[in-house]
Amino acid sequence: MGYQLELRHFHYFLAVAEELHYRKAAERLFISQPGLSRQIKQMEEILEVELFVRNKKKVALTTAGEYLKGELQFLLNHLELTKKQLTLVNEGNFGEVRIGFLGSAMQNVIPDLLIRLKEKFPQIKTSLEELSNTAQLEAVIKDSLDIGFVRLARVPAGLFIKPVFEDTFSLVLPKDHTVDSVNFKGIGQVAKENFILFAQDYSPLYYDTIMSICEDAGFTPKVSHKSVHAQTIFKLVENNLGIAIVPTSLQYGFQMNVKFIALSHIPQRAVLSVIWKEDNRNPALRHCIALLLNE
Repeated sequence: MGYQLELRHFHYFLAVAEELHYRKAAERLFISQPGLSRQIKQMEEILEVELFVRNKKKVALTTAGEYLKGELQFLLNHLELTKKQLTLVNEGNFGEVRIGFLGSAMQNVIPDLLIRLKEKFPQIKTSLEELSNTAQLEAVIKDSLDIGFVRLARVPAGLFIKPVFEDTFSLVLPKDHTVDSVNFKGIGQVAKENFILFAQDYSPLYYDTIMSICEDAGFTPKVSHKSVHAQTIFKLVENNLGIAIVPTSLQYGFQMNVKFIALSHIPQRAVLSVIWKEDNRNPALRHCIALLLNE
């Protein structure tokens, strides 16, 4: 058989693997459905493996197909990065660092990093994307991000994790709440209140830490609302729909009718860490990490 595997096969396969629907994948690729089916069948013949299980009701990936999907997502992300970096280097730049972050990192760590990069390495471009811890982890593993700013206790093998900022927590209350910094004795004073927290799947470590703060005070918080955005949490608190506990640095940059009481005497701290992949070959990344870690 004279067929050869080509880059188009990879793009066709990924479209079907992500859509799990031939018609939708064909529309996404702007080709006919029969043509797409032929290309996938040809790819399976070249590789001598079955990539999809097909029946009248659904399309599903085989075990081999699942493996190939992950590998191709990594390879194609890296190829796109290489093309982009090549263009930047050709224009006289050092390349680009793609940065993922949680909202709290934008209060201090990221602005400081961007200023220092601009001063010391003006030829390095940066791009920013706000994502959850899990999404950043997956993006760094798949090479669609160079670094991420996360709140995680550990990362999988093959990644580095280094703390870059330690923050206290603060209690967030409506401006007219009877508890204030003068009469505040401990978190147990608000044990019967509704709590508004960052969603557990957005930041599991944060969520577990807030649980531990409350449990140390002898109660389990009644969680009425969850969000992934600090502004939403503060707005809910402002409207007397509950109270919150957040990293102290999040109080800056918002003008709302809420007040913050620092929980400086508790042992828990909000630790922000940077993660990156050990085998990331982006030359601009080394300068970025060195600035972050003062190396």
